[in-house]
Amino acid sequence: MEQENGQSYSRKFILILITLATFLNPFTGTAINLALPSIGAEFSADAATLAWVSSAYLLSSVIFLLPAGRLGDSRGKVTVFMIGIVVYTAGALLTIFTPTIGMLLAFRFLQGIGGAMIYANSVALITHLYPPGERGYAIGLNTTAVYAGLSLGPFLGGALTQFLGWRSIFIVTAFLAVPVLVYAKKFPAFLNEWHQEHFDIAGLVLSSTLILCLFLGLASATTPTGVMLLAAALVLGVAFYLVERRQPCPLLPVSLLSSNRVFAASNVAALINYSATYAVGFLLSLYLQYIRGYEPVAAGTLLLVQPVIQVFVAPVAGRLADRVQPGHVASVGMAISAVGLFGLSMLGETTSVGVILALLVLLGVGVGLFSSPNTTAIMGCVEKRFYGSASAMTAMMRSLGMMLSMGAVLVVFAVIMGSTAVTPAIFPEFLTSVHLIFLAFGILSTFGVFLSLRRNKC
Repeated sequence: MEQENGQSYSRKFILILITLATFLNPFTGTAINLALPSIGAEFSADAATLAWVSSAYLLSSVIFLLPAGRLGDSRGKVTVFMIGIVVYTAGALLTIFTPTIGMLLAFRFLQGIGGAMIYANSVALITHLYPPGERGYAIGLNTTAVYAGLSLGPFLGGALTQFLGWRSIFIVTAFLAVPVLVYAKKFPAFLNEWHQEHFDIAGLVLSSTLILCLFLGLASATTPTGVMLLAAALVLGVAFYLVERRQPCPLLPVSLLSSNRVFAASNVAALINYSATYAVGFLLSLYLQYIRGYEPVAAGTLLLVQPVIQVFVAPVAGRLADRVQPGHVASVGMAISAVGLFGLSMLGETTSVGVILALLVLLGVGVGLFSSPNTTAIMGCVEKRFYGSASAMTAMMRSLGMMLSMGAVLVVFAVIMGSTAVTPAIFPEFLTSVHLIFLAFGILSTFGVFLSLRRNKC
């Protein structure tokens, strides 16, 4: 037990509570992938609309991550973290009773706001709780919770969908949030330290509009409207940078990007990694169920392989990050992921299960080696007063990468398949889409390896 101003607390217990909250997001995200065909059947939704079930959550997460991080620094990290748990749980409960696909998307958007408040402050809390010599291991365990959610999500999501219906996924999510709320008072007071600052409203408006234009532009990139939205996003990006440079309390301290090479390169590496790997579960879920005819439980069981491997690799990677340069470990991880993605680009109608398993193992090792060392590198190169912003930036890169990953899927699906529901008649087009997406992801990861290695020379 530790002592702080007469208050007893357990670092391990606090870490468990934080990791449990961290577990919720990936669990729901991967579980819902297995439920998408059932949701599509219930609401008569096409493939592009189903992609929005995942994307709506990611969109709101990306929009609210930076504000949530700044609020954590200026209003208390524990306070914002706990509010996030409440909002996330409310979104889950409302989703249980949704009667339309439109309301489902709205409630997923609400969940994303809560998820942003959780993610933006979780790593900051851990960094504040643990000293540098132990921090990599603690972050590794937190990352393990992410992968545990990714592991259990496909299996339990498939089982829950098949036997109890897709709404049962959100019942489980709400139930898991209860312990965090019950034991909220166990957090020591020093974790909730804050310094009241003027909130950057201009930065919030610009960043939110920028992200919205970017995502909607990607989703409709093949249309004149999409091109206009992407052009608007570029202009807004320049405006956001110029405004933030002049703000006394910016939403994003741009000095962290302009003057800290390790911080900037590590965040870009995170963006690339998640852009290239997030949509793997979504695509393989559809591939296994549509092309190979697997039941949700069977598909979910097969998809367990990658995140299970990540669960075992992440703590080891965290330990390595405490002993050797974290960037080296992360670079090796991204290279292994690239090999796995190139392999998936050659999936066919009769690809053996053994080959699919081997590729999922490669991805599991690669992503497991990358994530916690990269996060350790980011948090280890900033001052204490920027922990919240750095944690939010890291989470934003992760969520923005996820959003771009799904955005790429939306674009390719729209170009090759149109708005037609996935039926045997368009299976060839669907398989072509999968090939192109995985090939692009592999090329992107290869570029990320070179960027990550340059970071190591700082």
